[in-house]
Amino acid sequence: MIIRRFLDNDGELAQHLAQQLNTPLDWPQGAGLTTGHVAKIASAAACDVAYNQAANGHLIDLFGALPLPGTPDGNAFWGALEEAGGTAALYIDPCNMGGPTFDRLARGNEAGIADRVLSFLAELNDQQRDAVTKVIGDALAHDTLVADGRYLGQLWLRDAETTAWHVLLAKRRLHETQDDRTRFFEAWGNA
Repeated sequence: MIIRRFLDNDGELAQHLAQQLNTPLDWPQGAGLTTGHVAKIASAAACDVAYNQAANGHLIDLFGALPLPGTPDGNAFWGALEEAGGTAALYIDPCNMGGPTFDRLARGNEAGIADRVLSFLAELNDQQRDAVTKVIGDALAHDTLVADGRYLGQLWLRDAETTAWHVLLAKRRLHETQDDRTRFFEAWGNA
């Protein structure tokens, strides 16, 4: 469905292929495998197979926007985050997560970071969440024109929470069988 919707001659993918790569969808003409076929395969892989990897990559990007551990700014930030979030902050503390965590995440479909992010957010009470929002927002505000850092902190937390949920949901799909899908469609069709 996603592929059919976005892979027409006027769509973004077709325009990118034609303009940036100089390969229209029907190139090479008369060939068994055209650029359009390759684009459909790439779209299917990006939408279905690599969804978990894309969500994990986004989690890496979210953490990459925060001050780096081991730097003066990073040490101050992570200390303030632990003070604001209490023991819940230990779930995402760089010392507790371990150095190679993000390296492993970038190479595979692990849900370890997602579990940690959701555990961190689940354990925050309202006051802690507000304090964490301020700490994260203040760290992000120096690079933007947004007046209120608290708003940026709210966006970061919402995005991290939703992305972590997407990782866990996609991980569940990895274990889903064709029989599971058939039962799903039958149950909903018979409802």
